[in-house]
Amino acid sequence: MDRLYAPWRMAYIEQPQKDSRSALPQSRTGCVFCDAVASSDDLGSLIVHRGKAAFVLLNLFPYNSGHLLVVPYLHTAQLSDLDDDASLELWTLTKRAQKALESVMHPEGYNLGMNLGTVSGAGIADHLHLHIVPRWNGDTNFMPVLADIKVLPDALENTCRKLRAVWE
Repeated sequence: MDRLYAPWRMAYIEQPQKDSRSALPQSRTGCVFCDAVASSDDLGSLIVHRGKAAFVLLNLFPYNSGHLLVVPYLHTAQLSDLDDDASLELWTLTKRAQKALESVMHPEGYNLGMNLGTVSGAGIADHLHLHIVPRWNGDTNFMPVLADIKVLPDALENTCRKLRAVWE
């Protein structure tokens, strides 16, 4: 029998949970994004880049390897609350993130999107963020369908290091 071995996943399993229905870790401020950006440990927070009005980090619970989030510093659920500079930087960082992913992971396509509001599927509805999900032909296999698990080939910290190295 073949075995899956991913010891780094224990960090997810051992994290305290908000409640039994949530997969999101406990937050000091109530917002995992505000906690991440307040930390001085960018690698530990999986922050790839800090801009003036927004930052880029890896998703702690990724849909695919390299799943990035572009997040404004402003804690808001409303896209209309962003000023023009923050809105422009959100898209500028999205373009730069895609370029970094191209260089490191060579995806064949992307899903980009925002879920605004809980009813739209937002897991963190109080702080808007844009998802950048790299895609490859055949990247969906039997594991998510039958076992409800996603297998990532590299630790998030390693992916973060690689993306940070090519960011500039």
